[in-house]
Amino acid sequence: MVLQFKRRLVSAWLLAVCCMAATAVSAQAPAAAPTKTSAATKVAPAEVAEAAPQEFKSLDQDVQGLKKEVLDLNRELFTLEEELLFPANTQVAVFVSMDVGTFFAVDTLTLKVDDKEVANYLYTEREAEALLKGGVQRVYIGNLKVGNHELVAFFTGKGPNVRDYKRGTSLQFEKGVGAKYLELKITDKQRKEQPEFVVKEWE
Repeated sequence: MVLQFKRRLVSAWLLAVCCMAATAVSAQAPAAAPTKTSAATKVAPAEVAEAAPQEFKSLDQDVQGLKKEVLDLNRELFTLEEELLFPANTQVAVFVSMDVGTFFAVDTLTLKVDDKEVANYLYTEREAEALLKGGVQRVYIGNLKVGNHELVAFFTGKGPNVRDYKRGTSLQFEKGVGAKYLELKITDKQRKEQPEFVVKEWE
């Protein structure tokens, strides 16, 4: 109920923002030229040309400010939604990272928690490159009750000598009363020239 109310509030706020933007555009729009203008009230073309860019610049600044407010509000709403859907006492999140990546190029990831598939991800070339550059991806967030659980992950991709490669890794972990964060880490095992897949718990 709280989340629905917040969404309605944001929708109403966005509608108000749109109305404000439309009003601003109307206010900045030049008035229709009169049919007859006396010599005393004529405005020099140079003055009109100088004023117009300033008016549009001011309007653009107003619109950009409204856009920033919308983005900030959307970010706050997203955070609130996560807090409501995944409270800290039941929350579990799984992240993926890659170190070096000489012996493995990731294509897909399948994730299971307690024998239930919770994520099946297909990586784009850009996303795989982001992992190689040190990026950390949150691939899953959900709720688990306090107690013992099992995480199983299956990776497919290109291994040594650009061969199709599929490997799995698992971890038995205990969910306490606080949030639990797990990391799937892909590393290179230089001595064996093979990729290594490990799961670790964040302290």
